[in-house]
Amino acid sequence: MEKVNFPFAFTLTVLAGLSTGIGSSIAFFIRKPKYSYLAVLLGFSAGVMIYISFAELLKGAINEVGFKTANLSFFIGIAFIAIIDILIPHTYIAEEAKNEKDILKRAGVFTALGIAIHNFPEGLATFASAATGNVRLGLAIATAIGIHNIPEGISVSVPIFYATGSRRKAFLYSFGSGVAEPIGALIGYAILLPFLSQSLISCLLAFVAGIMIYISLDELLPLAHKYGEEHLVLIGLLGGMAVMAFSLWMLY
Repeated sequence: MEKVNFPFAFTLTVLAGLSTGIGSSIAFFIRKPKYSYLAVLLGFSAGVMIYISFAELLKGAINEVGFKTANLSFFIGIAFIAIIDILIPHTYIAEEAKNEKDILKRAGVFTALGIAIHNFPEGLATFASAATGNVRLGLAIATAIGIHNIPEGISVSVPIFYATGSRRKAFLYSFGSGVAEPIGALIGYAILLPFLSQSLISCLLAFVAGIMIYISLDELLPLAHKYGEEHLVLIGLLGGMAVMAFSLWMLY
């Protein structure tokens, strides 16, 4: 059985998941959030995820288990998150508040539920990447997913706040949706623990790469373009890739 650094991996997963609370804080303690800044951050997050998925996760899996098995795991990861996204879609509605309180509350609750379900595989992705004790890889992915969770926190908390007038309820709904990430990590860990081996971990990391590519292309980049000009998004995207390339260059 492959040794797993559980405390390190779980701590990173908790921090990444509960960063939805940052979104709540932005929504309530800053009157007019600079969404252009968020566009750069989301682009940066996508750049980190895309670069590390191909340059580190998929590449490492190919070296360990071969091209066919690694790529099969990669596309299974894409299919897995795509099916979840199709069956339980979630939208970002931070700037679409309406006057009807019932509609807003329902929108916030369903958004929270959708995000919580989406966060299960994200939690597994963060946990799996950090479980083997690779500090650089774990921190990079946890940071990227944490940034990705900020607008999710906004999308849940704003409609709840406008519907109820309660900052506490809005924060708790938003914060609660992020708890699904460490829960997902624990469930995945419990299921896979008896079977862990270096080959399985390599396949799992290729699977995680597929999840992160889907999140980047289907969620992060479209959302970043919604919040800012395309050149800001590109700056963030290339910046994220450059930071990861530099960190790998320093390593090798």
